[in-house]
Amino acid sequence: MDKVKVKQPGTPTLVVALLLIVVLVQLIPFYLGLVTAFKDPHDQGSVWALPFSSGTLENFAIAWGAGHIGQAIINSVIVTLGATLIVVVLGGLASYPLARRRTSGNRWILLGTLAVMMIPPLSILVPLIRLLKSLGLMNTYPGLILPLAALALPQAIFLYTQSLRGIPESMEEAARIDGAGKLRTYFSVVLPMMKPVTISVIILTGTAIWNEFALSTYIMTTDETRPLAPAIASFFGSAGSNVNAAIAGSMMGVLPVLVIYLFLQRYFMKGMTDGAVK
Repeated sequence: MDKVKVKQPGTPTLVVALLLIVVLVQLIPFYLGLVTAFKDPHDQGSVWALPFSSGTLENFAIAWGAGHIGQAIINSVIVTLGATLIVVVLGGLASYPLARRRTSGNRWILLGTLAVMMIPPLSILVPLIRLLKSLGLMNTYPGLILPLAALALPQAIFLYTQSLRGIPESMEEAARIDGAGKLRTYFSVVLPMMKPVTISVIILTGTAIWNEFALSTYIMTTDETRPLAPAIASFFGSAGSNVNAAIAGSMMGVLPVLVIYLFLQRYFMKGMTDGAVK
């Protein structure tokens, strides 16, 4: 008998058109920034036209030299890697008992953790600065890494907890029968099964810390320690501004995050699904 072919319904043309419009709208700022980054500061031509004849790399040179963007990128890499590592390790460990022991106490702890997410970071700026000064941590990597990791932990704990609740405990019981302790069970059995949500936590935390501006502006005040966002903001001041160099610095700063996200996006989508409330 001939096989009956079932025609799969296609995506409506209107939906495709709307999606294309949304994508184009999202790409417009990136296009304008790219054009401005290569345009001579004295070029009065249209902001939409590509600078084919008057294109220049001067803006990138200014951002790299006078703006210390190179050092700022290094600082942002160190801060982002350090804070994200702390968030992944502590977030996963803290969520393990919260997910496996569903007691009223753990429920209140999880609610309290989520409540911390509602606190604006700037509301704790003054006491935080006083604490860091008393500990001698101003203009140091730990002085910025620890507060940013603390602010990112609640979200990571929530995502890890919801993901763990969807993982059956039978795998852990088999490991315990083989003689593995709780920590060995977590790192050898549980953590590998949470790879998608771990990727999601890394992307969400890393992106937020990479773009962080408010706290780093007050904690890192020198050119040698300033991360990327405050370094770009230094191009704007009361004496004048250099928009072209600032955008050139932004373009250099966005490349690492863009490349990492393109490689990890499939894990990110799966991790957000696994971390949804079940």
